[in-house]
Amino acid sequence: MKKISELLSAAADSAAPVVRGIDDSRLGDPTPCTEYDVRALVDHLFQVIVNFQALAAREEADFGARPTAVTGDWRGRFDEETAKLVAAWGAPGADEGTAGSMGFPARTVARMVLGDLTVHAWDLARATGQKYVPDEAVVSELGPGLAEMAPNARKAKVFGEPFPVADGASPFERMLGVTGRDPDWQPPRA
Repeated sequence: MKKISELLSAAADSAAPVVRGIDDSRLGDPTPCTEYDVRALVDHLFQVIVNFQALAAREEADFGARPTAVTGDWRGRFDEETAKLVAAWGAPGADEGTAGSMGFPARTVARMVLGDLTVHAWDLARATGQKYVPDEAVVSELGPGLAEMAPNARKAKVFGEPFPVADGASPFERMLGVTGRDPDWQPPRA
């Protein structure tokens, strides 16, 4: 089993080119994550990445603040913040015991940010017409974990209802379906 910090590093490596590839003219475009346009989803992803750094260190997270990360060199800051996330979860003991106010196992908490980083990178890639290929080890780690979390995630309105995928769907497409996403989603035509 890979260390969670290694998986986060692989997910960040896959997500970074997508974030760097977002043109400012696309920030108002819709995403598969229907409550967010591209700008709001980037803001949300930054909020998650920063707050999960705190959770790795057993500090309190603040998900109530409305983030505004898309300012200045936000693409460069994405690389910096994901590096801090990887380092936080790579610290000795970060993936042991419990983390967060809900008392979840630390590895489960780390899987949450791994899921957000992976799925939202796909959302952003789809919304902005980019390619995105997640790391296979990340998908292997996430698939069963997200399926296990899905019922509670749906109750909390974090996941949509499962989207039916074809019999020959890839593990990543099945994972997207578990979160309520259509793996074939395309931006609406103008």
